[in-house]
Amino acid sequence: MSRSFFSDLSLPAVVAGFVAVLVGFTSSVVIVFAAAQALGATPAQTSSWMWALGLGMALTSIGLSLATRQPVLTAWSTPGAALIAGTSGVPMAEAVGAFVACGALIVVAGVTRAFERVMDRIPQAIAAALLAGVLARFGLDAAGAVTTAPGLVIAMALAFLAGRRWWPRYAVPGVLVVGVWIAAAQGRMQWGRVVLEAAWPVWTTPVFSVGALVGLALPLFVVTMASQNLPGVAAQRAAGYTAPVSPAITATGAATLLLAPFGGFAFNLAAITAAICMGREAHEDPAKRYTAAVMAGLFYLVIGLAGGAVVGALQAFPRQLVLAVAGLALLGTIAGGLASALRDDQHRDAAILTFLVTLSGVSMAGIGSAFWGVVAGAVALLVQQWRPQGAR
Repeated sequence: MSRSFFSDLSLPAVVAGFVAVLVGFTSSVVIVFAAAQALGATPAQTSSWMWALGLGMALTSIGLSLATRQPVLTAWSTPGAALIAGTSGVPMAEAVGAFVACGALIVVAGVTRAFERVMDRIPQAIAAALLAGVLARFGLDAAGAVTTAPGLVIAMALAFLAGRRWWPRYAVPGVLVVGVWIAAAQGRMQWGRVVLEAAWPVWTTPVFSVGALVGLALPLFVVTMASQNLPGVAAQRAAGYTAPVSPAITATGAATLLLAPFGGFAFNLAAITAAICMGREAHEDPAKRYTAAVMAGLFYLVIGLAGGAVVGALQAFPRQLVLAVAGLALLGTIAGGLASALRDDQHRDAAILTFLVTLSGVSMAGIGSAFWGVVAGAVALLVQQWRPQGAR
């Protein structure tokens, strides 16, 4: 890393990177474990999955963020993990072959710029509404956490408001410190989950079968592109960043190809965790927020190498604390997305439909609400802008 990186780095960026990783892992690591178990993974293979996923997210996040000087954060495909967890009767070797095929399809989508051309056709208002809909769920979950941990969540909210008033650059670090202190005082920190255990790579030779390619590789590719990469690009553009889409998609596909035999089933651009690194809480200067994504990549690297120990440490945080930190850290991004989405009268109906469908969490044909939100917005725009041939 260059000297300019360290001069751009700040404490809020470090904390934003940590919060992004904390939210990403604690919200979906159980799904990854379930996916590995569904394929009959041994404990060594499950540990290898964490090694591969941590390493892949680290290399792509650090490399892309430093190369573009923009916050480009990657993640594993959570809906992809859920898809794998729901499979049955697929041997591990054939599943790995499907992971390799999925990686190859992602590379093709990036190299041919096919996915980028689709994203270029989505209006800014729709992209902003999509982002707000994806993130608003975390705000609602943070508010809902008051019912089970009122003292913890209310104290964190007050710390956030005080921080935004008197020390805005350190509002989120202050929230995290207050949350950990109160959770520890209440006996909510589950330190017993922390076990000193390193992760080691375990190679599984891929086997390609028609059944696994059709039944697992293609659905995994579709849900990763539609439910993960689509809102990931929308998050970047809504935040005002113009990181090259196709090279980033290609990089995630290449990482999937290389790490699939070790358990790296699918990598993609992040949306929710990336938004934490792209907001004002990460850095007042948008040009320096890339440091938050780089720090998240470094935390990913530690998780990949330390394996069970770090995953256990992250799981020691109570769920209410994680929800509150995520919701408060994303508050500004949610508000900005809604403001941008509803600013233009011409796109307002389409934008609000996109927001509501995305926020609903509806899932059809195995594809999440982010995709269907864009479909709803696109249909609304077509109806609004369509004119009979003779009327043009």
